Amino acid sequence: MPACSGPATVVFDPTLTEYDFGPSHPMSPIRVDLTMRLAGDLGVLDGLRTVTAPVADDELVATVHEPGLIEAVKRAGADPIGFEPTHGLGSDDNPVFHDMHRAAAHVVGATVEAVRQVWSGDSLHSVSICGGLHHAMPDSASGFCIYNDVAVGIRWLLAQGVQKVAYVDVDVHHGDGVERIFYDDPRVLTISLHETGQALFPGTGFPQDCGGPDAAGSAVNVALPPGTSDAGWLRAFHAVVPPLVREFAPDVLVTQHGCDSHRDDPLADLMLSVDGQRASYLALHDLAHEVAGGRWVATGGGGYALVEVVPRAWTHLLAVVAGQPLEPGTAVPESWRTHVRQALGRTAPSVMTDGRDPAYRDWSEGYDPATWLDRSILATREEIFPRHGLDPLP
Repeated sequence: MPACSGPATVVFDPTLTEYDFGPSHPMSPIRVDLTMRLAGDLGVLDGLRTVTAPVADDELVATVHEPGLIEAVKRAGADPIGFEPTHGLGSDDNPVFHDMHRAAAHVVGATVEAVRQVWSGDSLHSVSICGGLHHAMPDSASGFCIYNDVAVGIRWLLAQGVQKVAYVDVDVHHGDGVERIFYDDPRVLTISLHETGQALFPGTGFPQDCGGPDAAGSAVNVALPPGTSDAGWLRAFHAVVPPLVREFAPDVLVTQHGCDSHRDDPLADLMLSVDGQRASYLALHDLAHEVAGGRWVATGGGGYALVEVVPRAWTHLLAVVAGQPLEPGTAVPESWRTHVRQALGRTAPSVMTDGRDPAYRDWSEGYDPATWLDRSILATREEIFPRHGLDPLP
């Protein structure tokens, strides 16, 4: 892994945890609080400059979202009890809460600041750990996502004159909102690796979903079989992501790191370990240095194993962003484990690894059409690679 050749930042302040759907909702802000505490206790934050997150104004949010949605979010936040469901708000996935517009706009502001840090040259890498709300559509909330901070950030980059942005989404769920917003924009390459929509929300993201008439090949989807583990997931990642990103040659790499692909996540069916997820962070870091001059914006995303997975996975991400990756066998500080025990009454992991070796068989070594995984990889390569002048076969 190349050393970070410039400053790295995390855009965060504790009030970002006000994005809170309530105590029974899977997307608890405690996962962010525990991540930042663990990163602090391990000294990871010493390698990152912490930047306060601004709240995005309505004009910035409206570069992606329709006025009707923004107005509905404001009404919901002003009167949660009396709010009539609309625009995807008021559902089990997206319950309304007090002052929700400000909380959602705060996440947007954090991600746009991370993007600004990188494009201005103030930072080489920047991470918005609360960001990655990739399901929100222009006129509706969806899948725990009120506003699509990633899409607003990418649109901000394009408005600054950036020619090409590559977006890679490794959340277990299809990055449907970001894909939809840029589906017919050839300046944005969106790549999503996710559990197949045949088995998981949002039920989309198949190889044939490859971009609009003016941007054929700009949307890339790898629909993975349930049960895919480190070896298969990394095989798929390396068979698709690096070749396409290299050929596209973006000015900036933007990534979404939902860690709900882990085997312990309660909402999905992939079987990755923290070690496999860490390997993907290292690969994306190196890819940013190879193709985008190191300009890398990383965001969080999904992840609902609040103690067992999210803090460890995202602390590894923060360490990679800082250019100082943690060894997998690093001990979890007793101070953090004590906090978890006292605050939540739960026993936290004792090491930063799941004890797995994230080895994989490279696609160039041949494929097996008898396996669902290899058929899925080949389907994506056959649909997309020729559109970029690449050979879909090994």
